[in-house]
Amino acid sequence: MKRYFSLVLFFALLLLSNISQAIDKERFVGIQVKSDPSIVVKIWFNVGSQNDHVGKEGLANLTSALLSEGGTIEKTYSQILEELYPLATGYSASSSVEMTIFSGRTHTDNISTYYKLFVDQILNPAFREEDFNRLKQNQITYLETTLRYSSDEELGKAVLYNKIFNGTGYGHITEGTISGLKNITLEDVRNFYKKYFNKNNFVLGLSGNYSDELVNKLWNDLSKLPEGEWNKTEKPVTKKIEGLNYTLVEKKANASAISFGFPIDFLRGSREWYALAIANSWLGEHRNSSSHLYQVIREARGLNYGDYSYIENFPNGGRYSMPPQNVARKSQIFEVWIRPVPNETRLFSFRAAFRELKKLVDNGLSKDEFELTKKFLKKYVLHYAKNSAEKLGYVLDDKFYRLKNSHLIAFRKMMDEITLDEVNNAIKKHLQYKNMEIVFITDGTEKLRNDILEDNPSPITYPTSKPETIYQEDKDIMIFPVSTSAEKIKIMKVEELFN
Repeated sequence: MKRYFSLVLFFALLLLSNISQAIDKERFVGIQVKSDPSIVVKIWFNVGSQNDHVGKEGLANLTSALLSEGGTIEKTYSQILEELYPLATGYSASSSVEMTIFSGRTHTDNISTYYKLFVDQILNPAFREEDFNRLKQNQITYLETTLRYSSDEELGKAVLYNKIFNGTGYGHITEGTISGLKNITLEDVRNFYKKYFNKNNFVLGLSGNYSDELVNKLWNDLSKLPEGEWNKTEKPVTKKIEGLNYTLVEKKANASAISFGFPIDFLRGSREWYALAIANSWLGEHRNSSSHLYQVIREARGLNYGDYSYIENFPNGGRYSMPPQNVARKSQIFEVWIRPVPNETRLFSFRAAFRELKKLVDNGLSKDEFELTKKFLKKYVLHYAKNSAEKLGYVLDDKFYRLKNSHLIAFRKMMDEITLDEVNNAIKKHLQYKNMEIVFITDGTEKLRNDILEDNPSPITYPTSKPETIYQEDKDIMIFPVSTSAEKIKIMKVEELFN
């Protein structure tokens, strides 16, 4: 009898272990396209660099790197690459401030082989010492060398974000700090994984030609992740910015990268967001030669490659032409990015951009500017998600921002509904030019500091002649006021950054 009950219990437990976990519809999104020859999987884990431990900044990014570029319990990273190669595919993990995305794409013919590798990487990471040391050093090298000395554009934006969000969970870049990375141990990574990569802290997304069976199987396997809860986070509270605050980073270079901005208190989904999207697009649509800043600084004067503005975070702007997905955040900034200009024109270029922002805030858009821009945006937004992976990325972002309807559909709809008054009222309410953080990555910071303090004119000469209207406008730009008090100008050496 005792043996009989033991057998019954054994088979009952076996049966329970094979029952599929009920899919939480709030944590699953799908775009099923039967004609698509591929399947895209994106798993958003609700964790990012804001969850880094104090003194161990870079922990989230390092953990995600080990999930995509480290081995599993059964296979080394090299063995995994060898098995992925004939499939002509792969997978990756990327962290931002609030989101970590584990994603992959494969042809439907390869899903069985691919699936085993993909899921094993998430469920059974080995966290080997050699992988940990390799990826940790890669992250340190990025901060010490690549960001400091090879990417002035990203460097300026990184310093700007660090200044604005100083003292909050957003107050360091995703890659962390050099000292923070050096403090991270392999045990820190293992514990971080167990806490945040848990069975209740993800949203699953699928697109392409996937089957319902795949959805159930993937959800059931992800339910084997460690126990845990949804990661609840609050919107960071930034310190009030008063006046014009300059950070001048001393770096030996022939050109200067410039970024400036301030926090904004609105997010994607509201009518005000779409209204300001029109204003922002007119002022500085990313990689768009018709935008106003581009016309003033690049087209008319030939001072640099491009000049753009943003109402949402746009990392790696030099690499991408369209807004990225899955870098959503609860707090955004308005930002102007002036791509490197010759050092002798740095203050003139900043004045030109600053002056255009002031004119926008003071005067708003004209009817013609408004009509032209919203017509442009209604068509332009169709390019934001050109494939199933990008479309899925936007659907996950809709989840983050708690949007009931698709952002991409709403964007086009709002271009028919938003009025000129709404746009200009939103500009007055949310944009300003009196309280900002301003960053220069440049050589000769002492001279620049003095020029700012004294409000010295910044005359400009051109190698070829310009229309008389340009020369006349230059007279106003070169004396546009940019002065501030001495204590609001900080000079740093590039070697000091991200320590």
